[in-house]
Amino acid sequence: MLEITVNGTKHAVDMDPETPLLWVLRDGLKLTGTKYGCGIAQCGACTVHVDGTPKRACCTPVSAVAGKQITTIEGLSEHGDHPVQKAWSELDVVQCGYCQSGQIMAAAALLRARPKPTDGEIDAALSGNICRCGTYQRIRAAVHRAAELGKGA
Repeated sequence: MLEITVNGTKHAVDMDPETPLLWVLRDGLKLTGTKYGCGIAQCGACTVHVDGTPKRACCTPVSAVAGKQITTIEGLSEHGDHPVQKAWSELDVVQCGYCQSGQIMAAAALLRARPKPTDGEIDAALSGNICRCGTYQRIRAAVHRAAELGKGA
């Protein structure tokens, strides 16, 4: 039995310690905002924060996050009012939406580290997050908008 903390709540997890965190979140805890994309940490759809750092949940064994703070898209903000979420909505970034939770989590981590990132920093920080619909220009604009919104946060 492992104990993990997800979105501020402790959970006892009775799964194989090598089970990918993604499946613990989705199947065990019913937090389905984190998506399965590729299973090999190449697309970014499964991005969550572990102690504030973006991690790919599809290839992170649950045993590696015991005792750490895990934040999923559901825990980013209580009412969907994180500056990144607000900017995503304001600029209508989403097309199909499948990659967006991973994109948003990567953007939130970037803005925590770099409150006013350059285009190059945004591109570098989100380069591992694939958007099959190609909304990269809107994503970049939304990160800049979130930086503006976050000034008052």
